[in-house]
Amino acid sequence: MTDEQNPFEALETRLQARKAEYDTMPVPDTATSRAVQAGIQQASRKRKTRLRWLTSSISAAALILLFTGCIRVSPAFASFVEQLPGMEGVVNLIRQDKGLMMAIDQSLLQKVGITDEHNGGSVTVEGIITDDSRMVIFYKMKGMKNTEQFDYDIDLLDGNGKDLPVGFGYSTIHFDSDDPVYENYIDVIFTDQAPPPDVLTVVFKSRDKANPGVWKVTMPVDKNLTKGMKEVIPVNETLVVDGQRIQVKQATMYPTRLVLDVQMDPNNTKKIFGLSDLQLVDEQGRAWRTDTSVGEDTRSIYFESMYFSKPKKLTLQGSGFSGLDKKELDFSLDLKTREITGGPSGLQMLGSKVEGKNLIVDFSVPDSMEDSFVLGFSKVKDRSGKTYQTPGASWSPGYGKDLDHTTVSITIEHGAKLQGQLQMKIATYPSKVKSPFSLEIPVNP
Repeated sequence: MTDEQNPFEALETRLQARKAEYDTMPVPDTATSRAVQAGIQQASRKRKTRLRWLTSSISAAALILLFTGCIRVSPAFASFVEQLPGMEGVVNLIRQDKGLMMAIDQSLLQKVGITDEHNGGSVTVEGIITDDSRMVIFYKMKGMKNTEQFDYDIDLLDGNGKDLPVGFGYSTIHFDSDDPVYENYIDVIFTDQAPPPDVLTVVFKSRDKANPGVWKVTMPVDKNLTKGMKEVIPVNETLVVDGQRIQVKQATMYPTRLVLDVQMDPNNTKKIFGLSDLQLVDEQGRAWRTDTSVGEDTRSIYFESMYFSKPKKLTLQGSGFSGLDKKELDFSLDLKTREITGGPSGLQMLGSKVEGKNLIVDFSVPDSMEDSFVLGFSKVKDRSGKTYQTPGASWSPGYGKDLDHTTVSITIEHGAKLQGQLQMKIATYPSKVKSPFSLEIPVNP
């Protein structure tokens, strides 16, 4: 009997086959994961990753992206997804997120296929997948001018043309001049105060003044595809890691991700930037990894979704955390003498330069930033108390011949005229505390 003659039986057979594939999906060993992570981080130095936060209860400084190892999927499943017209690049884009792959296999991907084309260039939103916590927007660019240097910004608007009060991230990579087609996705974070819109407009704006252009794609959002798909798992357990107390409050499973809500004890002596090598392991030994956390003392940590896997047991595991003693977070910096008073030992100022209206300050950090956090600041003030933003940072391993140090360049926005002393507060720092931990997460049968 054909699929057309008995679609329900065919669908059931297909989903059972996919379930068997997921159940036997291999987990990379430690060496493989580290190799993949190192490769991703090396590539990240050659591309630009954009994080955008608009009016929201979420702080821009609190968004932390961690690099994760890739999870292989079977060729049969890859072939199945690639058969979706216009979405051949989806598998490569989200191959590392098996939760998203499962959601797509459950027919939760909303096909869009709307294109805005002018001046020889076009942008197509191929599809979206969304629930109450996250939206992933898949898009394709073709025919852009000056492809080797083409760069762009993205805005997300609601049905009234107003900016969505959400955070989202995307990366821009130079086009291959031999194949000027570029596929990527935008990863959007929703909150209870900022749910998915009914109508979405994605705006792409060229940053090339010689070849300006704006492309807009507007589409309805079918929220019924994932309506009611949410499962809350109360935990209310306390982790003690190297003397620091972390309350694990609850886990919420959505089709696109699992959200683990934690609370750092205000009496902790250290500021915890993130938990290291964090993963959830089910009863079959499959690891569900995290790539993002949002918040500071109250924090949401995002994992791959196991919503359609229905685990019987979950164990939260980690190797320690990245953090600093709270007394080391604040320091003063003399831009003229390069002297640092306070702060973590070993932090040095190497120099500074003016770029347009901004001041770029170079630091040396006595740590490697591989698989770690980059030096970042939540507050910079001059002598008068005026506050400056630090929207960008770049880094490279080593300083001279010293490979045990990392050079970090911090952009102080509108700081070109700054002189004398600055007061600075560290938001993230590449220091690690080794202290393995595990915690059982109760899963309702």
